[in-house]
Amino acid sequence: MARFMQHLWSEERGQDIAEYAVMLAVVLVIVVGTIRLIGSNANNVFSQVGSSIH
Repeated sequence: MARFMQHLWSEERGQDIAEYAVMLAVVLVIVVGTIRLIGSNANNVFSQVGSSIH
């Protein structure tokens, strides 16, 4: 049992997966924030163009 616990403790693949998950979460937050910012600005621009055409 001690050998199994030592193997689990020294296993590095789980740490790599956790690091990738954190990195993916950070990238998703940045992408979603950027899309929301650009989306609201783009909506305002399209509304102004539509108003000026009428």
